[in-house]
Amino acid sequence: MDEIFDDIERWIGSGEKVAIARVVEIEGSGQRDPGAAMAVNARGEVTGSGSGGCVEGAVVGEGSDGVGGRREGGGRCCGYGGADG
Repeated sequence: MDEIFDDIERWIGSGEKVAIARVVEIEGSGQRDPGAAMAVNARGEVTGSGSGGCVEGAVVGEGSDGVGGRREGGGRCCGYGGADG
């Protein structure tokens, strides 16, 4: 996650809202290991990588909904399978 800190810090410093996604568990094989992280700001800019695969777009969409005010609430845990994204 260290590789995305600079972007997150810059975005927050300029008043951007930021959503952070993190891989917490995988079943079977996965493109990225648990701990992989990505972040998205309200303008749709992305840093890092959570899956490196087809799920990435869905994760960006979830984050964008959160920081763009299209979804209420705080943290959220989403599950994705091979057929998702």
